[in-house]
Amino acid sequence: MEDASIGASFDDAQFLTKNGQSKELFLSSDASAVVEHTKKVLVIEDGEVVHLKDGDLSHFKFDHVKGKQGDTLARPASVQRALSFLDMEVEQINKGKYEHYMQKEIHEQPESLTTTMRGRLIRGGSSKAKSVLLGGLKDHLKTIRRSRRIVVIGCGTSYNASLAARPILEELSGIPVTMEIASDLLDRQGPVYREDTAVFVSQSGETADTLRALEYALENGALCVGITNTVSSAIARKTDCGVHINAGCEIGVASTKAYTSQIVVMAMLALAIGGDTISSQARRAAVIDGLFQLPSKVKEVLKLDQEMKDLAKLLIAEQSLLMFGRGYNYATALEGALKVKEVALMHSEGILAGEMKHGPLALVDENLPIVVIATRDACFSKQQSVIQQLHARKGRLIVICTKGDAASVCVGGSCRVIEVPQVEDCLQPVINIVPLQLLAYHLTVLRGHNVDQPRNLAKSVTTE
Repeated sequence: MEDASIGASFDDAQFLTKNGQSKELFLSSDASAVVEHTKKVLVIEDGEVVHLKDGDLSHFKFDHVKGKQGDTLARPASVQRALSFLDMEVEQINKGKYEHYMQKEIHEQPESLTTTMRGRLIRGGSSKAKSVLLGGLKDHLKTIRRSRRIVVIGCGTSYNASLAARPILEELSGIPVTMEIASDLLDRQGPVYREDTAVFVSQSGETADTLRALEYALENGALCVGITNTVSSAIARKTDCGVHINAGCEIGVASTKAYTSQIVVMAMLALAIGGDTISSQARRAAVIDGLFQLPSKVKEVLKLDQEMKDLAKLLIAEQSLLMFGRGYNYATALEGALKVKEVALMHSEGILAGEMKHGPLALVDENLPIVVIATRDACFSKQQSVIQQLHARKGRLIVICTKGDAASVCVGGSCRVIEVPQVEDCLQPVINIVPLQLLAYHLTVLRGHNVDQPRNLAKSVTTE
């Protein structure tokens, strides 16, 4: 397989043999599994079958034909397809100096964010405004700007990343943004119109529910935009246009660096859509400056590693953990709780702080640990009020706040404070999630669970 020329057909006789000897072939559900053996791959599409026997290979496609008796399988057609070349190195899928892939991927985030933004941010100059260039979208921006609404569709971590970026997307585009969990959209058969732009967010690009939702949106005539981390994935191929997040290969089942890169890409999407609006020029310039600073700020927050390990030791025997956030950081509470659930196998719940008095407050006592995200933004004073109310009920508080705000958020020194650097408010979720990723990682190691392959979970959810 290694010596086949790129562009050769996979079922070519010269490709399959070398000096009269049959070549070695690998079957894999993911390209990263074979990169140490070969970089030449054939992507098999839905409805296709590859048959290997005695060194011979046959490749067929089955089409469904609609008839009076319902769907029937047509006679399979032979497929000839050029090989793809993997743009990936073995070093990218090694742990290096780290004990686990999740740990490595958390600490890789300054580099992965830099790669996500490379070539896409334009600093501007004396006469040129700061701007964003997303090559995959440039031919469709006018259509997106004319949309009646933007529907953002994802599952799990991808949904949380979309939720974190929703406020800035609404603010800069001036278009209503609705959020949909892919499976729920399909269950409801929710209305999608020709005037809508549907944005599909998926790390693997193969998520079954998101793919079904994409087919549903295409049938309804919406413009479909893909945001994935996998170039040749099904979502990347089937959408009208899209953006690759360039976060690099992510192997740990719990997504970390892909989450932060997804937020950044969606912030850049917001900047690109709102790029022709004069009234938001200063805000756009501030967000672009914030994006340039982001990798160094993430590097700074990663220094909290030992502090989060010490906190994990205090929480090791707990049965439950609540996380309160609001505004930009409601998504941070959801994602932090999801990470703790996924890998530490501890019950954890992310709650919108504005809903605290509508039920969750009944859970608060002196034993239940509660994380409150209270960094500086428009919701800061409201989060201060939440902290005071939780403190009055003797809650065990862990507060994530902006550097220098410990005295403002901690009532009488009664709570544990984690201070993080400040960035532009819409980018703060990228910073705030890092301590929670580290907490989930250390909790998992201390509790003796498998970090990279949590029980019952798979990296890509390819079944509904």
